[in-house]
Amino acid sequence: MVRLDIIGLARGSIEAARWTDGRPGRLDVTTEAFDWVAVLDDDAFDRHAPARRHPECPERLAAARDGLRAALPASSQRRLAVRDATVAELERVHSRAHLSAMSAALDGRFRSLDADTYVSPGSRDAAFRAAGAAAVLGDALARGEVRRGFGLLRPPGHHAERDRAMGFCLFNNVAVAASSARAAGARRVAVVDWDVHHGNGTQQIFESDPSVLFISLHQWPLYPGTGAPEDIGRGPAVGTTANLALPPGSGPEDYAHAFRVVVRPLLASFGADVLLVSAGYDAHVRDPLGAMRLDAATYGAMASELAAAADALGHGKVGFILEGGYDLQALEASVSETVRGATGATQSLPDGRPSPAAAAAVESTRRALEPHHALLARPLR
Repeated sequence: MVRLDIIGLARGSIEAARWTDGRPGRLDVTTEAFDWVAVLDDDAFDRHAPARRHPECPERLAAARDGLRAALPASSQRRLAVRDATVAELERVHSRAHLSAMSAALDGRFRSLDADTYVSPGSRDAAFRAAGAAAVLGDALARGEVRRGFGLLRPPGHHAERDRAMGFCLFNNVAVAASSARAAGARRVAVVDWDVHHGNGTQQIFESDPSVLFISLHQWPLYPGTGAPEDIGRGPAVGTTANLALPPGSGPEDYAHAFRVVVRPLLASFGADVLLVSAGYDAHVRDPLGAMRLDAATYGAMASELAAAADALGHGKVGFILEGGYDLQALEASVSETVRGATGATQSLPDGRPSPAAAAAVESTRRALEPHHALLARPLR
């Protein structure tokens, strides 16, 4: 069954948006309530299944679907078709050599592409459909057909580089969404990646493209070993990559500090027409692949912050694309809170002090980007 679930959105306008000097880092945005979110899902995503026990499994998607249903009323859903990605859409972000290699690998058999990444008999349908769904989401956001969207996509994508599959990822879904948004008329697109692992593929694809801002909040050190603070883009795109390489054990206060000092000002400075989120949930305290201390409420608060930032820019266009998250209970709860935060259940990141190690990591990123963004000229307090 092929579907794009639509859970309707009230056509409201922003009545007021302002940065305040009261409570630290608070953004006050008044909007009419959102009644729907575009949800992209497809049964093909379940058919990407490992031959033996593996953390990236179909049960993850079942948990994410349960979380979404808990946050959104089923009675307001309607279905539209998603589709496979076209070769042209994939070639915007991947090399022809990679597409040829993937066509050969996706031959209907179980195989390992590397120590972490598998393909199965159902992976071809899942990978092309996930990338196509991402293209649909990016296009719909850019054209103003939706203002909030969530792609329940498998396999995940943010590790896939221009010419390489890796880290459970075959095609880079969020990159396809961003390039499709650009093709549909968005002048600038921002991608915020809160997965516990650095989105090396997304960075590599866009690090020389000044029309795409990439912000990653990730554990450092950790796989894949990329995402250092001094990596800020290349050539004409210097200043459009931000790596917040946070130490193991970072929690809600540390992420809140990163949002206040770097994420908020960068989004305001860049002025993207569409905001995309690589929504991985493996920085949750329960997750077996990371060592961070987030909880479901923190994901809801980050989603609320990003939705408010998009509303403050005057368009409110935010699309979330599922990446990691390998504890099923944590994944279900975190997706629920993300959807609630993105649709008007205002949640605030905590005001507590960050750890000295996290504060130092954030300051390294701020200093690296300071020459390129006036709003980062001094840390916010």
